[in-house]
Amino acid sequence: MSEMRFMTLARHIIEGEKRHPEATGELSKLLSDLSLAAKVISLEVNKAGLADILGFTGDNNVHGEKVKKLDIFAHDMLLRAMEHGGHLCVMASEEEEDIIHIPSPYKVGKYVLLFDPLDGSSNIDVNISIGTIFSIYRRISPDGQPGTLEDCLQQGYKQIAAGYVVYGSSTILVYSTGEGVHGFTLDPAFGEFLLSHENIKIPKKSRIYSINEGNYFY
Repeated sequence: MSEMRFMTLARHIIEGEKRHPEATGELSKLLSDLSLAAKVISLEVNKAGLADILGFTGDNNVHGEKVKKLDIFAHDMLLRAMEHGGHLCVMASEEEEDIIHIPSPYKVGKYVLLFDPLDGSSNIDVNISIGTIFSIYRRISPDGQPGTLEDCLQQGYKQIAAGYVVYGSSTILVYSTGEGVHGFTLDPAFGEFLLSHENIKIPKKSRIYSINEGNYFY
């Protein structure tokens, strides 16, 4: 238990990197940049009732859904945290119709980031949990060039990392790089994600299941 208490997300990522001698550290830095964006978004979500960021912008996203102000804030924070690191060749967001290229001053990398900056944002005004969802792939287009739509449309089993952040009574980040699923709770006292849910697994036997059956007949 004491080991879990002091296992930060950054340390956990580095420990995982050590198990792969061929690793370059780029994915580790990418995940660290994501965690920074999550911390900033968490701060704004927690004071959403006090700041002038509730309500709608007047626009619709690519799915025809009304865009909330906090959606745009989360989207912008993720872009600002991720675009300059040199690890990505392209991004895609629920809030943008087109793929998002890395601005020309910054290095183009070998990874692809897909994200929903603030899923469930309709819950903001009623104080129900909302979250960020992310998925990471290796590019399939030629290195050194801007990423393409094909980079973003790869099959799910080709993901090299994925996860989500839930902003609620506490902020929890859950991620996997293919070696188990691990959850980290943000300690607001010193601003670090600490390991709180190690090696999460679905029970082998249970009486309850949960699945989205909205498209069952299609």
